Amino acid sequence: MDFKVFTIIATIVNFLILLAFLKHFLFEKVSNAIDERSNNIKNTIDKTNSDREEAKNLKIQVEENLANSKLQGKNIVEDYKGRAEKLFQDIKKEASNEAELIMERAKKDVEREKEKAEEELKKKVVDLAVILSSKALEKDINEKEHRRLIEDFITKVGM
Repeated sequence: MDFKVFTIIATIVNFLILLAFLKHFLFEKVSNAIDERSNNIKNTIDKTNSDREEAKNLKIQVEENLANSKLQGKNIVEDYKGRAEKLFQDIKKEASNEAELIMERAKKDVEREKEKAEEELKKKVVDLAVILSSKALEKDINEKEHRRLIEDFITKVGM
């Protein structure tokens, strides 16, 4: 094998020129592209992690809001149940009071009718007594005097 020093030196110089040329024009651009792509991937991963955390927080917040909404709904239903029960009790009490008033009025009406009937009965008894006593005595006594005597008699007897 025959080595030629000039060929070796020329090959080394060519290699160094090619290396400098590639380093200057190609390696830097490739390195920048790789760094940029690496940064993009890192940013995408960071954004994904950030979005995942945000989604997790939103899910927790939505679950809390849902639980609060359910609790508020339950409270509203309980409130309306309480109001409905109170309204029912008020209506029931009012109806009971009105029924008592009607019963009292009816009792008073019955009492008045009873007193009225008693008065009419007294008058009829007095009239009958006057007629009977007139026929029995067969004499003409003043009718006013007769009525007064009979009413006194009835009062004393307790009719």
